[in-house]
Amino acid sequence: MLNWEAHACLPLHPQADFSPLDRLRAAGVNYVSVNVGMDMNPVSQILAVLAAFRANIAAHADRFRLVSSVPEIRAAAKAGVLAVGFDLEGAMPLLEQPDMVALYRDLGVRQIHLAYNRNNSVADGCHDVERGLTPLGLRTVKAVNDAGLLMDCSHTGRRCSLEIMAASSRPVIFSHANPLALVEHGRNISDEQIKACAATGGVVCVSGVSAFLGTRTPTADDVARHAAYVAGLVGVQHVGIGLDISFRQDELNDNPPGDYDPAYWWPKAAGYNRAVERMTYTPVETWRLLPEALQKTGMSAAEAAAVMGDNMLHVAGQVWHRPAA
Repeated sequence: MLNWEAHACLPLHPQADFSPLDRLRAAGVNYVSVNVGMDMNPVSQILAVLAAFRANIAAHADRFRLVSSVPEIRAAAKAGVLAVGFDLEGAMPLLEQPDMVALYRDLGVRQIHLAYNRNNSVADGCHDVERGLTPLGLRTVKAVNDAGLLMDCSHTGRRCSLEIMAASSRPVIFSHANPLALVEHGRNISDEQIKACAATGGVVCVSGVSAFLGTRTPTADDVARHAAYVAGLVGVQHVGIGLDISFRQDELNDNPPGDYDPAYWWPKAAGYNRAVERMTYTPVETWRLLPEALQKTGMSAAEAAAVMGDNMLHVAGQVWHRPAA
């Protein structure tokens, strides 16, 4: 059994401390997708972060390993090191050039979604006016498929996500999303979206963020309840875990430079209070509690293992067909 954390956040700063990743490894995580930028972050910031994160991983080969394939994840687990990939949250870092997707892949990015909460020239965010996938968006989906990245629909508008899933030639994931049927929040996804994701052969990875779980003090049992709902709707083979823990380091200012308005990206009208400052997260140790929590919902030990990693390993094996340079 290998445990797959589909989304985690370090400060978007070259001096970010990587010790939280050691905590994930100690909790039993074998692979983690680390965010390296969102739609509000300029390319200059994202490239600086990528360079620093890559250098940090290379300098600590006894703890971390940048990977591009499932066999490499298995080899890292056997060696006792944490396998790491990167993800982008939004298409604005592509500068409206679909060819940029392959460039980011070669720098270690393994998954991408096309809009972060707000609309851009490619796709719709979940907290904005619905328009649907744009013509540029269609070309970008093809570029993501061709480059062998995981196509992620987290933070994406409902109509737009359905159009992305219809356009994708490969399985699509939600790396950190929860069922709208359990908690009414614009970031959560409808049964229609969950079923469409499963129809692509994809996986919905349940988030551990308080607002999306509907509690101020989220636990492994809360995550398991949401995972069980998705499993009941589309089958356990389409469920994963993306706790979306944000490892804040108060001494580092990782805000985008220039005119940055958090209230735009996390609008109060959508249910946020002071942007994301009041968000709480399941603790890292949730990973150790999840097997029992998932089995309490009625899953077998094998089904719990599938949710915790095997399902995402299967999808990655289908999508990651091109190694990094």
